[in-house]
Amino acid sequence: QVQLVESGGGLVQAGGSLRLSCAASGIIFSMAVMGWYRQAPGKQRELVAAITSRNSTSYADSVKGRFTISRDNAKNTVYLQMNNLKPEDTAVYYCRWGSYDYWGQGTQVTVSS
Repeated sequence: QVQLVESGGGLVQAGGSLRLSCAASGIIFSMAVMGWYRQAPGKQRELVAAITSRNSTSYADSVKGRFTISRDNAKNTVYLQMNNLKPEDTAVYYCRWGSYDYWGQGTQVTVSS
């Protein structure tokens, strides 16, 4: 059974930082493409960052230079380091295994101005 469990969200002031974690089970994590998505109220869910099994990364233009995705295959965990947060980063953040319809429960990130 595939499980993805996000953690690390919270309330932070603009300019602050947060580190999100997503622990995966039920998949061969070391071979998996993993992605972080977010969904703000009234908006569609969007891809924020992705990382391949070879640690190739990609980012949405809105977060380039501020967010860093990484993985620890020994811990079956993918991370999203978020720096210089802005109010427009406020959303529920989800991790996803590849393009499969497996999502975590999400973690709320709220950035105050």
